[in-house]
Amino acid sequence: MADEMVLLDFWPSPFGMRLRIALAEKGIDYEYKDEDLWSKSPLLLQMNPVHKKIPVLTHNGKSVYESLIALQYTDEVWNDKAPLLLSDPYLIAQARFWADFVNKKVIFTH
Repeated sequence: MADEMVLLDFWPSPFGMRLRIALAEKGIDYEYKDEDLWSKSPLLLQMNPVHKKIPVLTHNGKSVYESLIALQYTDEVWNDKAPLLLSDPYLIAQARFWADFVNKKVIFTH
Protein backbone atom coordinates (compact mmCIF):
# COMPACT_ATOMS: atom_id res chain seq x y z
CA MET A 1 0.00 0.00 0.00
CA ALA A 2 1.39 3.40 -0.98
CA ASP A 3 1.59 6.25 1.50
CA GLU A 4 -1.38 8.59 1.35
CA MET A 5 -0.21 12.16 1.83
CA VAL A 6 -2.45 15.22 1.96
CA LEU A 7 -1.33 18.78 2.61
CA LEU A 8 -3.97 21.25 3.75
CA ASP A 9 -2.53 24.66 3.02
CA PHE A 10 -3.06 28.19 1.72
CA TRP A 11 -0.78 28.90 -1.24
CA PRO A 12 0.90 32.14 0.01
CA SER A 13 1.57 30.73 3.49
CA PRO A 14 5.31 30.76 4.30
CA PHE A 15 4.67 27.94 6.76
CA GLY A 16 3.09 25.77 4.10
CA MET A 17 5.85 26.76 1.68
CA ARG A 18 8.34 25.11 4.03
CA LEU A 19 6.51 21.82 3.72
CA ARG A 20 5.98 22.08 -0.04
CA ILE A 21 9.73 22.67 -0.52
CA ALA A 22 10.67 19.78 1.79
CA LEU A 23 8.24 17.38 0.11
CA ALA A 24 9.59 18.39 -3.31
CA GLU A 25 13.21 17.98 -2.15
CA LYS A 26 12.42 14.50 -0.88
CA GLY A 27 10.40 13.61 -3.99
CA ILE A 28 7.30 12.76 -1.94
CA ASP A 29 4.00 12.73 -3.81
CA TYR A 30 1.05 14.31 -2.02
CA GLU A 31 -2.39 15.69 -2.66
CA TYR A 32 -2.64 19.45 -2.16
CA LYS A 33 -5.86 20.92 -0.78
CA ASP A 34 -6.09 24.69 -0.76
CA GLU A 35 -7.89 26.08 2.29
CA ASP A 36 -9.98 29.22 2.61
CA LEU A 37 -8.70 30.76 5.84
CA TRP A 38 -11.87 32.82 6.28
CA SER A 39 -14.18 29.82 5.89
CA LYS A 40 -12.32 26.80 7.25
CA SER A 41 -13.31 23.43 5.85
CA PRO A 42 -14.71 20.66 8.02
CA LEU A 43 -11.63 18.62 7.03
CA LEU A 44 -9.25 21.28 8.42
CA LEU A 45 -11.26 21.54 11.65
CA GLN A 46 -11.18 17.75 11.98
CA MET A 47 -7.49 17.33 11.14
CA ASN A 48 -6.25 20.21 13.36
CA PRO A 49 -8.80 20.47 16.17
CA VAL A 50 -6.39 22.25 18.53
CA HIS A 51 -5.28 25.30 16.50
CA LYS A 52 -7.61 25.01 13.48
CA LYS A 53 -4.94 26.43 11.18
CA ILE A 54 -2.77 25.44 8.24
CA PRO A 55 -0.57 23.77 7.26
CA VAL A 56 -1.68 20.28 8.19
CA LEU A 57 0.17 17.28 6.80
CA THR A 58 -1.87 14.09 6.83
CA HIS A 59 0.00 10.83 6.37
CA ASN A 60 -2.13 7.69 6.07
CA GLY A 61 -4.96 9.39 7.98
CA LYS A 62 -2.80 10.72 10.82
CA SER A 63 -2.31 14.47 11.06
CA VAL A 64 0.84 16.39 11.89
CA TYR A 65 0.56 20.14 12.38
CA GLU A 66 2.89 23.04 13.04
CA SER A 67 5.22 23.40 10.08
CA LEU A 68 8.54 22.82 11.88
CA ILE A 69 7.19 19.69 13.56
CA ALA A 70 5.85 18.44 10.22
CA LEU A 71 9.28 19.10 8.65
CA GLN A 72 10.97 17.02 11.33
CA TYR A 73 8.36 14.30 10.85
CA THR A 74 8.95 14.08 7.10
CA ASP A 75 12.71 14.00 7.64
CA GLU A 76 12.37 11.15 10.15
CA VAL A 77 9.84 9.09 8.17
CA TRP A 78 11.65 9.45 4.84
CA ASN A 79 15.18 9.48 6.25
CA ASP A 80 16.49 7.63 3.20
CA LYS A 81 15.48 10.48 0.84
CA ALA A 82 17.39 13.78 0.65
CA PRO A 83 17.97 14.60 4.34
CA LEU A 84 16.80 18.10 5.21
CA LEU A 85 19.50 18.55 7.86
CA LEU A 86 23.14 17.62 7.79
CA SER A 87 24.50 15.03 10.21
CA ASP A 88 26.65 17.48 12.20
CA PRO A 89 24.81 18.41 15.45
CA TYR A 90 26.23 21.96 15.40
CA LEU A 91 24.97 22.59 11.86
CA ILE A 92 21.59 21.16 12.83
CA ALA A 93 21.46 23.55 15.80
CA GLN A 94 22.33 26.47 13.50
CA ALA A 95 19.56 25.51 11.05
CA ARG A 96 17.05 25.27 13.90
CA PHE A 97 18.18 28.64 15.27
CA TRP A 98 17.55 30.35 11.95
CA ALA A 99 14.17 28.65 11.50
CA ASP A 100 13.19 29.89 14.96
CA PHE A 101 14.54 33.36 14.19
CA VAL A 102 12.42 33.60 11.05
CA ASN A 103 9.37 32.44 12.99
CA LYS A 104 9.81 35.02 15.73
CA LYS A 105 11.34 38.03 14.01
CA VAL A 106 10.56 37.97 10.32
CA ILE A 107 7.09 36.46 10.05
CA PHE A 108 5.65 38.09 13.20
CA THR A 109 3.72 35.10 14.49
CA HIS A 110 2.50 36.89 17.61
